[in-house]
This record gives sequence, C-alpha cells and structure tokens, in this order.
Amino acid sequence: MVKPLPPGTSSDVTTLDELSNLADYSFLEALNCDPDADENGAEHAPRQVFSGHYVPVTPTPIQNPEYVAHSPSFFRELGFADSLAQSADFVRMFSGDMAQVPAPLRSAGWATGYALSIYGTEYYQQCPFGTGNGYGDGRALSVLEADINGHRWEMQLKGAGRTPYCRGADGRAVLRSSIREFLAQEHMQALGVPTSRSLSLYVSKTETVNRQWYSEGSRSQNPDQVISEPVAISTRVAPSFIRVGQLELFGRRARKGEHPEAMNELEMLVLHLIDREYADVIDNRLEMAEKVLLLAQEFRNRLSSMVANWIRVGYCQGNFNSDNCAVGGFTLDYGPFGFCELFNPRFSPWTGGGLHFSFYNQPVAAEANFQMFCSALKPLLASHPAALQQLDEIQAGFAQTIQGQMEQMWASKLGLERFDGALLDELQTLMLETAVDYTIFFRELSGIPEDIEPLKKSFYRGPAYREDSDGMDQRWSQWLTKWHSLLEDSPLIDKTQPDSKALLSAQMKQVNPKYSWREWLVVPAYQQASSGNYELVRELQEVMTQPYAEQSQEVEDKYYRLKPFEHFEVGGMSHYSCSS
Repeated sequence: MVKPLPPGTSSDVTTLDELSNLADYSFLEALNCDPDADENGAEHAPRQVFSGHYVPVTPTPIQNPEYVAHSPSFFRELGFADSLAQSADFVRMFSGDMAQVPAPLRSAGWATGYALSIYGTEYYQQCPFGTGNGYGDGRALSVLEADINGHRWEMQLKGAGRTPYCRGADGRAVLRSSIREFLAQEHMQALGVPTSRSLSLYVSKTETVNRQWYSEGSRSQNPDQVISEPVAISTRVAPSFIRVGQLELFGRRARKGEHPEAMNELEMLVLHLIDREYADVIDNRLEMAEKVLLLAQEFRNRLSSMVANWIRVGYCQGNFNSDNCAVGGFTLDYGPFGFCELFNPRFSPWTGGGLHFSFYNQPVAAEANFQMFCSALKPLLASHPAALQQLDEIQAGFAQTIQGQMEQMWASKLGLERFDGALLDELQTLMLETAVDYTIFFRELSGIPEDIEPLKKSFYRGPAYREDSDGMDQRWSQWLTKWHSLLEDSPLIDKTQPDSKALLSAQMKQVNPKYSWREWLVVPAYQQASSGNYELVRELQEVMTQPYAEQSQEVEDKYYRLKPFEHFEVGGMSHYSCSS
C-alpha cells in the first residue's frame, strides 16, 4: 500500500537538484571509513580491507544508458514525479555517472565488507585472501542516503563496477538478472512480503559482458555455453543494507581482537543499525546490554514473520546465507530465487543449494542465520553474564517463535481460526500425490468450493492420481468435507449472515494470491528486452504488482495457468547455477 504523504509535503520531486536537498548520509557520518582507502573513491581493484565500516568507491557508469523501467508505485510513495526517471541528470546518476552530481550529493558511493556463514559454519575460502578481509559488496554500491517524508532510504546501484570486494570479477550485472530482481522486488512488495524495493533500471545500448548461461531448452544442471549479454544497472532501495554477515564480520574481529578499534567498531555498527531499523521500538536512552537484547527479540520476530510470508506466497530464496540476510528483517538479494509452482517441499531453484535452502527448509536456514547474528552480538555482552544468558534464551526460542508464525500463516491460508496440523498434513500428502500448482490450488480453495471440480484447475495429475482417479477424487472429497466442517465451526463464519462465506472467501483471497512469479513467463521478457523491446517487461510489471486482483480475462488466460510440461527441468527456467 502506498503511504500517504504528511500534510504540507510536496507531492513531486521533479529534478535531481530537488532530490539532492533530501540527502542525509548518516552511514558515512556516523561510522568509520577504511583508513587505507583512497578518499576520492579510486578503489576498483581487489584488496584486503582490515578495518572501517565502508570503502568509498566511485561507480563505473554503463555506456550509453537507456531507460528500461521504474517503479511508479514506489515513486509515488517517495513523492517523485514519474518524469524524474527519464530526466537526463537522474539517468546519469542512476546509471553510474556521478561526476557532475549537484551538491550536497557526493561523487563517490560506498561498499561494505561482510562475512559469510552457511548453516552456522564460518567460511573464509570464498575470500581470495583466505582471511575474510576481501569479502563484501563486489558489484553493489550505495550512492545516496536520503530522508524522504520522514523515512530514511538508502539507494544502492547493482552492477556499478568493481570494488575492493569484487574478487577479480567485473562488477557488472546483466540485463537478464537485473530485470528479474527489478520485477521480483515489486512483486514481493505487492504480495505484502517485506523486501528491498525497486527504483529504476537502465541498460547500456553498447556495453556487453560474457556470461555462462543455458542454451535454449537445455536440461543441464550447469550453464552449457558462454553468451554476450547487455550490462545494466538497477537501483534497489531499503532503510539500510546492513546484513547479518556484516555484523558477523565485526563480531569476529572483536572476538579475535584483530585491531585496536574492533570492539568499538562492532558497537558503532550495532547502534547505527538500531537507529536505522529499530528506532521505533528500542529506546535510545537504554543501556547497551538492554538495547542488544531488545534488538535480538525484534529481529527474531521480523525474521520469523518474513520466512512465514515467503512460504505463504511460494517464494524460495535459493541461497539464504548470512550475507543474504538483512538485519532489518526484509528480503534481500534476488539471485537464484524461485517461486514454487508444482508443489514440492524440497523445491530449490539453486543447483548449488541442495536441500539446505529448499522451500520448506527455509525456517531452518533462518534459524542458522539467527544463531550467527546472536554470536556476533556476544562480544558486546562479555561483561554482562545475565544478559548473555538472556541472549542465549532468545536464540533458543527461535524455533518456537517461527513455528508459531508458520501455524498462524497456515491457518490464514486455509481460512481457519486455529491451526490444524492433521488437516494440513493430509492436505499436503494429497497435493504431492496429485501434483498440484501451489498458487492456483490455494487461490481456487479460497473460493470455498463445495466439491473438487474447481480445484482440478490446479492439478498436474501425478502418477497416483492417474492410476486411481476415482480413489483420489474420493480422498479429496473426504478432505474437503473435513475442511468445511472446521469452517462451519469457525467464528469467522457468521451463520446468521447469508454472505458470511463470501466474506471469508474475500479474506482468503487477500492471503492467497492469484498471480505468482512464473519463470517461463519472465524468460521471454528479458529475451525481448535484450533486443530493446521492453513491452513484455512492463506488462509483467503491471500484472505482478496486482497479484491479488481479479484482472482481465486476457490476463487470466495468459498468466493464471499451469506450467507447460516442456518447461520442466529446463535450465534457466526451473533451476539456476548462478545469478549473473
């Protein structure tokens, strides 16, 4: 939902000069710059960064930028005029050319370091130096922090060239992956799932890079060819981009005493995180130990709620390491993500993820990230044994917290007042044996059908169904009868009101979207965009930002349907080895 502007607030920022007046670089002003950095931002070669919270880096602009898209809904929320997205000054800055930005904007952006852990295990080998001091923002650069209508936003270019953390790569993003992230962030926002936001997307008309990718129709797990792709820069926006991995890096340095300022830098980062993401719930006047404990409680709640929402809408992050986990409790880094179509608890779009980051395993991955978050905070509580014990208790309570969120989510998806585990278990068995489309099934169920016929729109019809159709029909009918009996007993249905079921149906349809991300419909959009045709990108943008709405019959026929069998197991549609 677009937030209304406060009374007296101008509704339109029409020029970059007007936007520049909103700049407020709290991250740069409150935290430490790498003492070894070039203050002008000439930091485009990989190197170790031993201390400091950020490195100033000038973006590398893409050549001959062309407008692809912007987010009209987010522009309205920010009070930006739509015309701003195609104004010359705005295009230059947000395609990476900051040489002539108006004051008080700064000509250099900033990159941050972070650590990596996977399922609670610290990793160093991804760092080219083997120390962890070379791992961080390899192709993402924050370029502006602004206070807009009482909300602080950080704007980050993705694909803006090399940084000290690029690990030898080119720092570029290709149009394909940029379109995916741009559309996915808008879709998730419209679904009501906490997420970073999409601002703008520009592509170079002349600059390309080589990337490994899949040939058309390939069933290979890994890319089987190298192709030349247009480079692009997308701008993503969030209250901050502080990650669990960032806290880990500074927590490790403090724990090991890697430099004299290590403990102080950890404390500075945590206090800044609270100011940016949790100021509304953590009183600044509290002692540090109290702030840390409240932070852990609040992040636990946000992280649990976010992951429950992921499963509600069928989203699978794909690679939910600690460095892809925002401490603000929102979805960040749309790399090898996917949305579950054919229901499978083990669905995983990333070929390198195994079951670690599969659809139903995301609560476990979240708990591992929360464990590393708590570990990073512990050096701050070393002299407070009671607070350390409380932090351990908060950490131990994560499983119960997320279980509560999951049960509440499932009850709402089924239109029930209370969670019924036996009913859900039986339903999921039927869904697996029948082979159903996750989104279409729950949307059709939201119509509160009297028999199974409407549900069959979601059936791919698995082997068990085909072999014993009558038996499966009977099992489905028995499940529906149990479900209806629970609905009848629910106070959510007022039997004195003739339209009470219609009201419950409308409520369920606000939980179960009609339109979901379907990769086989996105692929043609970025393929056409690579030739300069952005019409399908904008069509998808329109459809995917209204996921709960009953749209036109033409839209329904095109976007509300089962995945064609020829698209199953196809590389780049059903699985990915990288994000590019």
